[in-house]
Amino acid sequence: RENPLRQKDVVRIGCGAGFAGDRPRAALKLLHRVPSLQYLVLECLAERTFVERVEAKAAGGQGYDPRISEWMTSLLPVAVEKGVCIVTNMGGVDPLGAQDEVLKLSSKLGIHISVAVAYEYPLPSDGSSTYLGAAPIVQVLQQCRPHVIITSRVADVALFLGPMIFELGWNWNSYKELAQGAVAAHLLECGCQLTGGYYVHPGCDKLRSLPFPELLDVSLPYADISWDGKVVVAKAEGSGGEISERTCSEQLIYEVDDPSSYITPDVILDLRKVNFRELSKDKVIVSGAEAHCSPSLLLRLIPSFCGWKGWGEISYGGLYCDERANLSDKLVRSWLEESFPGIQQRILSCVIGKDSLFASPSPPVVCHEARLRVDGSFGTEEEAAALVREFGALYTNGPAGGGGIRSGIKREITLKKKLVSRDAVSWKTAFSGTQRRLECCQSNSVVCMDVLPTPSPSAKTAPAPRGVGIPLYHIAHSRTGDKGNTLNFSLIPHCTDDIARLQEVVTAKWVKNVFATAFVGQAGEAEVSVYLVEGIHSLNVVVRNVLDGGVTCSRRIDRHGKTLSDLILSQQVTFW
Repeated sequence: RENPLRQKDVVRIGCGAGFAGDRPRAALKLLHRVPSLQYLVLECLAERTFVERVEAKAAGGQGYDPRISEWMTSLLPVAVEKGVCIVTNMGGVDPLGAQDEVLKLSSKLGIHISVAVAYEYPLPSDGSSTYLGAAPIVQVLQQCRPHVIITSRVADVALFLGPMIFELGWNWNSYKELAQGAVAAHLLECGCQLTGGYYVHPGCDKLRSLPFPELLDVSLPYADISWDGKVVVAKAEGSGGEISERTCSEQLIYEVDDPSSYITPDVILDLRKVNFRELSKDKVIVSGAEAHCSPSLLLRLIPSFCGWKGWGEISYGGLYCDERANLSDKLVRSWLEESFPGIQQRILSCVIGKDSLFASPSPPVVCHEARLRVDGSFGTEEEAAALVREFGALYTNGPAGGGGIRSGIKREITLKKKLVSRDAVSWKTAFSGTQRRLECCQSNSVVCMDVLPTPSPSAKTAPAPRGVGIPLYHIAHSRTGDKGNTLNFSLIPHCTDDIARLQEVVTAKWVKNVFATAFVGQAGEAEVSVYLVEGIHSLNVVVRNVLDGGVTCSRRIDRHGKTLSDLILSQQVTFW
């Protein structure tokens, strides 16, 4: 950027949605409860939802998020009144279509707004999409600060980083500031996961126990970012939930591979020294992010047909219900073999409530209800349809007392990933609607970054006892993330003094042994790396080639592998 101008000393950015299924009412609460909010980001495009948009557009439907009208109906009136710019990747693979819909909606609401779009150009005809960085958003804001910015596949972090770069006068080589801005964006992008959502664990973890009213009132997060890279992440004052070193640490390494090289389109982050200090019940200081360069290559997602899925489920209850479920599984497989010899190799079965998460063997339990799931990935639609037909035959040909059959077939798409030269990727911006600049306000309610108050001291937790076998639940907390066919899970000790002993136990070999049955026949291909994240005294464990192809085509009931963090925490370990 040539001679970038600083518009503000501090910019306040909120997250209104952390995924496509998030809650508009929660975003509306954030707009009402947080004063001087300047940008609200709706991050709604993941690998799964991207594939859904590609398929919908190919079938003649909407290539953009089908909920965009619902979101804008709820948020636009208040956002326009308060001068908040909404930034979202709901444009999917048809950002221009999304722009038209929002303009039509605003007209019905009697609100005169400008809507900008920023997207890869030309839009690829094969449905492929490249992760763009913050530059298109910065260009939009330089030309005309609209009420709404709709993008295609702009990287999650870049949705937040674009407004920071524009408002704070950063340049593309301002790596110190970009690093802090990018880590703030990474923390915000999944919404309430930073503020107590996907965190509470009643029963066995007292440190992660929140009363129901607190969880019900969980606030979406926002951040204050200063021109010199100071960052405070926060939740609405007096709201429920929790924002703390613990919640921030879980989110820091969520969906991260090597923490020394977390690649975004604008900057390659080193997260190893990031640390958190609690300012108050509602605010946390973030520091320690580093970066030294931006990547020369960008990631492109290429949708590719990978076959047909056929699946069926049936329930059994009473004595030996799990044995009847297993017998049904054997019957369906045998019937299919009569027509398609060797087809069993393409089928994955489980009994929900007993072994559906493919955890390590545990003491046998008495089942009083069981639900069989049979899931196959096939080369032809005929094979998938055959599974559905044979599964339905269990009603009159299978064991006693089976009911509640559900089944279906689906064309499956996988995402191939390719790195392309940054210079080979171009993009375009456009504007429609009322052409006027949206003036975002700034008031004294924005945290003054020059003199931050002294952080509150963290409560000290006692180290784990020596020579006693105890579940990891009592030693650490954890969160699992996924990207493609790779998962990662954090191990964050309650007492920082336990990190060295945790490293001695949690080795690559130990992880493989624990998850020997969780890798869906891929144990031999699994690659395990264990990284130390010094700033938060934690481990980041990365397991590659284990999700049966990833979220868009996996036969696992838990396609993301989200449950595996708690399966790890249930393991008994002994510290010496």
